[in-house]
Amino acid sequence: MKRYYADLHIHIGRTLSGKPVKITGSRTLTFSNIINYAKSHKGMDMIGIIDAHSPEVLDEIEQNVKSGKIVPKINGGLDMGGLTIILGSELEVYDQKCSGPVHVLVFMPTLEKMKIFSDWLASNLKNITLSSQRIYATGADLQKRVKSLGGLFIPAHIFTPFKSLYGRGVKQSLSEIFDPELIDAVELGLSADSKMADCLEELHRYTFLTNSDAHSLAKIAREYQIIEMVEPSFLELEKALKGEEGRGINANYGLDPLLGKYHETVCAKCFNRLSTIEETCSICGSQKAIKGVAARIQELNNATTKTMRPPYIHQIPLEFIPGLGKKTLEKLLHYFSTEMQIIHEVPSGKLEEVVAKRIVDYITAARNGNLTLSVGGGGKYGKVKES
Repeated sequence: MKRYYADLHIHIGRTLSGKPVKITGSRTLTFSNIINYAKSHKGMDMIGIIDAHSPEVLDEIEQNVKSGKIVPKINGGLDMGGLTIILGSELEVYDQKCSGPVHVLVFMPTLEKMKIFSDWLASNLKNITLSSQRIYATGADLQKRVKSLGGLFIPAHIFTPFKSLYGRGVKQSLSEIFDPELIDAVELGLSADSKMADCLEELHRYTFLTNSDAHSLAKIAREYQIIEMVEPSFLELEKALKGEEGRGINANYGLDPLLGKYHETVCAKCFNRLSTIEETCSICGSQKAIKGVAARIQELNNATTKTMRPPYIHQIPLEFIPGLGKKTLEKLLHYFSTEMQIIHEVPSGKLEEVVAKRIVDYITAARNGNLTLSVGGGGKYGKVKES
């Protein structure tokens, strides 16, 4: 059994011809750029390419297969230069059972299965070329279609205030819109961790994932997990999510929830922190608020038992480190190859040979969970307070 770094939620910003897929995604977030950046810069072993259902993305992948640059793996997934690609799609469910829109992640084992799924989606979406589109089918019908193709079904960023399972989609329980038996895992999102999510008894049965939801190259692997598998492949990933045959999540790495941009309840106008969503803002007088993930989880808190989880390690991405700009990061990468090595493995003494001690102290404090943070909310990330 080996351990692999995996980020399973990375968007396509533009196709090879420059057409938008994830409209809010960076223009540099192309298929080839993602592969190069995730492998060489970030140090990932497995990634999930969301938006693989888009026909032009599928065409690009197929051309790479025909040229031999991409090799389909026997147990599912695609290999490109030693990086395993899992083909996925993010979709928006909003049927008559939903209180609000809900985003879900779908993964297919092979290119052929994703093409079949894309053809089915084309008759159930208004625009098959774009990401995160509303599907005109019920949540349960989508689940059944995914399972008929041997795919994985995972509710995405389940606590964020907008377009998520508990943020808007349901009043109390996921069973209001989904078949609990056809969910393979849940993705926590940037403003919650395992301890918070386990406040909901119905989530105890599911594996927790921590993914980046990257809309730019730099955001790849801001959250990820280490997965114990025999090899990085679709079949092994499926076994890991089910905890079968010794496979499983070894550790989740995610933002400290305080840094998440929806952690606290804040004024929708000036972002002043509020105690409740009904409170009038003492700063600007606004009566509009954005409920934070922490408050929403407290509303839903019904757990009477505890569950054993792999460690959830609060990680501070290098982009949050004060004083660590683009040139400094490039210098570190020149010496130490990938961000995974810099964040987790390189001794502080070696880092000090390359960059200022002040930056090394921040990186070391981040590893040990000793940084002081300001809290995020309302769409604004928290920050590392400078010492």
